[in-house]
Amino acid sequence: MLYSHKLRYFSTVILILSISLVCQANETETEAEKVRLIGDVSSGSCANVVHNISLYDEKGFVIFPEVNFNQPFSTRQSCGWCHDYETISSGWHFNAVDEEVQAGRCGQPWIYWDCSTATQIPLSYRQWPGTFKPGQLGLTRWWFTRIFGRHFPGGGAGIKDNSSQPDPKDRWTVSGELEINCLACHDAEASHDQAEYARQIMQHNFRWATAGSCGFASVTGSAEKLPDFWEPSGQSEDVPTVFYDVSRFFPDRKVFVDIVRKVPNERCYFCHSTKIVGQERMEDVHLAAGLSCVDCHRNGLDHMIARGYEGEGPNSAKPFAASASCEGCHLGKEEASEPTEGRLGAPRPKHTGIPVVHFAKLTCTACHSGARPRSTTFRIKTSRAHALGTHSANRSDDTLPYIQSPVFARGADGKIAPHNLLWPAYWAYLSGESVTPIAPEIVKNVAGKTLYLDVELASASWPELSEQTIAAVLTALSSTGAEGEAVYICGGKLYRLVEGKIIAREHDAGRPYMWPIAHNVRPAAQSLGAVACEDCHATDKPFIFGKVAIDSPLVCDKNCVKEMMEFQDGDAVYAHLFAMSFVFRPWLKVAALASCVVLAAVVILYAFKGLACILKVLAGENR
Repeated sequence: MLYSHKLRYFSTVILILSISLVCQANETETEAEKVRLIGDVSSGSCANVVHNISLYDEKGFVIFPEVNFNQPFSTRQSCGWCHDYETISSGWHFNAVDEEVQAGRCGQPWIYWDCSTATQIPLSYRQWPGTFKPGQLGLTRWWFTRIFGRHFPGGGAGIKDNSSQPDPKDRWTVSGELEINCLACHDAEASHDQAEYARQIMQHNFRWATAGSCGFASVTGSAEKLPDFWEPSGQSEDVPTVFYDVSRFFPDRKVFVDIVRKVPNERCYFCHSTKIVGQERMEDVHLAAGLSCVDCHRNGLDHMIARGYEGEGPNSAKPFAASASCEGCHLGKEEASEPTEGRLGAPRPKHTGIPVVHFAKLTCTACHSGARPRSTTFRIKTSRAHALGTHSANRSDDTLPYIQSPVFARGADGKIAPHNLLWPAYWAYLSGESVTPIAPEIVKNVAGKTLYLDVELASASWPELSEQTIAAVLTALSSTGAEGEAVYICGGKLYRLVEGKIIAREHDAGRPYMWPIAHNVRPAAQSLGAVACEDCHATDKPFIFGKVAIDSPLVCDKNCVKEMMEFQDGDAVYAHLFAMSFVFRPWLKVAALASCVVLAAVVILYAFKGLACILKVLAGENR
């Protein structure tokens, strides 16, 4: 009994000592972290910090020209000594896979398209209504990175998800993970090549992509050609190899990396460029005035970029982000503790003659952003949707996906704003009223011949589908034994096969996906309404009465359009009557002015008569 008591006593002492040692170790590690993360603590100087740094591979070994010179450097290891990589990885560009992060206002989706199966479908890891999760199309993180990694700066989906069951088709062991590419934004070196970064990803060279894009290294070889069971220690002539510029290394084996705190506009353009089909590129008035992208789209260490819209969710608690909007800079925020009006030289708009009701029903961008609307929406191409800037980009203006712009639609905040619009098109299984999209690869395997896969298309545009073709494909998909009824969705409609006939009806699954336009911003003189009210309030003006093209591969849908007002939840009769009133408003003004003149004349006449009477009375009294 005494022995047992002593044993318990010594066990307790040992446990306490162990906990104490662990705590001391954690404290020591914390102190080390404070020293290691010195790059995140500002000294107060506005000068740029010179980055003469050692390069580390993904295992944490310093890259020596004489030893491991063929290894790609790791940003997690190389940058992580001075910067909190984990905190940065929670930033807006990298956190889409985190379901706990607020989705914020709908933004541009990733568009998964395939012309041979007549598919274009918006994808996003964020909870944006109208988008699908990549996993619903059979895209694991690896395959998503392989397709879209060309235009995102690593992290997020580029990191293996160890919490889920591995997919045997993934090639993480061969490709490595796509770490956050800090240089994609912060490298000021002119030789930095983001197009090469995209090429490396296309070749499955995830872990080599950052090194391949920088100005002091090049990469040869292709992990795509390596077998699935290849290990990093294996030998093959196809193994990606890094060749560093030896002249860039100092005697202490450090390298100068031209890192800047303020991201150059050119780094943003690679992922955020927009081309208007058939029109010259517009210049944003802010950029023309000398501002840069990050003057407005700022962030702290957490890299939660201010997106610049009113009531921004993820950043609303941050003083700058809460006011980094059109109204915040030009008009100021009344609830702000310090004046925000006039930030960065923003002039205060006068809006002379514009009724106040406009500011309650319209966003600032409704009048100032994007290209001026035409009678019918036009198509645009974006970096992320059309791989602009990469070596493999299809330069044809007729290539998928087809994005319509601008569409003046009512947003979630109740205000009308200009939007880009994508009409989804995809094959799916219908269960009740919910639809589950079918991956294009499955459609090809089941109904490939029906969809003319053996015919080479002149360009990556829509094939011409007939109702007979849709019926044949639906019949083939129905024979797979999958749960649900096979359907096709395009042009806002759902197509079913009922007793051998194609039946079409409107369905929520076919509703177009829209995201607001913020750039390019036009100056006041070029804004809608700058000339006259009739810029918008005329029966032949597109703001209300424009046509929105319905994009569809069906032959019967060619040249079909919708009225712009349908996206504004407006009443067509009232809109036309109100617009027609502007025809007679000049007459009304003339009549009102003439009436005022007549009234003024009557008042003056009777004033003189009254004065004459007063003079007579005064004259009589004087007698």
